[in-house]
Amino acid sequence: MKFLVRTWVMLGVPGLLVLLGGLPGMLRTGQVDPRGWMLPALMLVPAAALLKRWRSEGAAWWAGLGTVGAVLSCAFLASWRVPGLVPVAWLVGGMALAILAGLQFRAFRTPAFTGVRKLVGIGLALLALAMCWLAGEPRIEPSQKSPELAVISGLPLFWRENGQGLAAKVDAPIITLLRQRFTVMPLDSPLALEKSRAKTLLLAQPRAFSMDELVALNAWISRGGTALILADPQLRWPMDLPLGDRRRPPAVTLLSAMFEVWGVKLTPPAAGAGEGRHFLSDGRVLTVYAASGFKDAGPDCRIVGRGLVARCTVGRGSATMVADADLIDDRLWLADPAAPLDPGQWTADTPQFIAQALGGELPAGHRWVRSADALVNAVRWAVLVGIFWAALGAVLFRRRNRPPLDRSVPRPALLKPENGD
Repeated sequence: MKFLVRTWVMLGVPGLLVLLGGLPGMLRTGQVDPRGWMLPALMLVPAAALLKRWRSEGAAWWAGLGTVGAVLSCAFLASWRVPGLVPVAWLVGGMALAILAGLQFRAFRTPAFTGVRKLVGIGLALLALAMCWLAGEPRIEPSQKSPELAVISGLPLFWRENGQGLAAKVDAPIITLLRQRFTVMPLDSPLALEKSRAKTLLLAQPRAFSMDELVALNAWISRGGTALILADPQLRWPMDLPLGDRRRPPAVTLLSAMFEVWGVKLTPPAAGAGEGRHFLSDGRVLTVYAASGFKDAGPDCRIVGRGLVARCTVGRGSATMVADADLIDDRLWLADPAAPLDPGQWTADTPQFIAQALGGELPAGHRWVRSADALVNAVRWAVLVGIFWAALGAVLFRRRNRPPLDRSVPRPALLKPENGD
């Protein structure tokens, strides 16, 4: 019985440690990516070495399979989406290398081969470590084609709130990211659209427009322009500027009347609405703050994104409206403000959503934690999977491995019977 319990513990502990080791990274960004467990999976190196020494090589591989099963169970249950094939392949490859490395560290009877096997094990362990670095998503690099993108906004997208003079000129992380796909041109007024060569426009919580500016905006879109409009009926963008400062963006969108002319109505946000994660029908997630929605779509408009987004045809052009402007605040979609070009630091699909609405492409396919309850249940069931797998392995490896016969110790000579005995 003691042997079964010890074997069960030895088979189950490595998977539990690897599973728990990958949770901090997942909690930091909300991304459910099996590659996030590759670095903790290096703990399988010593685990495999100990299992081979005290049980067998088969026990080491059994523990590795249980670890993979626990991690993938957690990944699926936390996001309710099947993990991608490429991340799973990286995880399995890294774990296999870690186990192979651990299996090299058992002492052999022939001293000439002991050092060679240890060097091989160290090399495999270093290769597994290198895979952890190579498996990460690549940074966003500038594209060869950079169409012009006009940006009109009252938000601090091109300047720092507390900066002075030239020090105040700095791009917000969302603009830094868009510059990898577009030639960004900040404009002050829709009247400047006619002279620009831009075919796409990002209009984010702009200041009040005059009637001439509204007419120019509508005419530019009608002639074939593509506009993404972030209109917030209750802006919560945190700023230290005093009320009345002309640099503050309007707290309420001033484009509702134009939306109704196009054929859709912007509704006020629900009372007490705060920060929340908004899941789109295709699995993408946007983090919004006091967002509202659209209703009463006309024949030229349709409401998508579970009410958050409306798309309207305006003449020969199109306009995509989003009932929230806070979502491009980097505090709602980026874990590390200094790394907007690293998809591994994104906490929402906001960059990909914005770029796609403007005609650009950014990496997609992220899986996200559905909720805190989903994460708790995922960890609970993953632990149970690991416990069951370890218990099954304890039964399969219940027989002790007998130590090999040491022929170096001479056997006592057998006494021959004497005559008469």
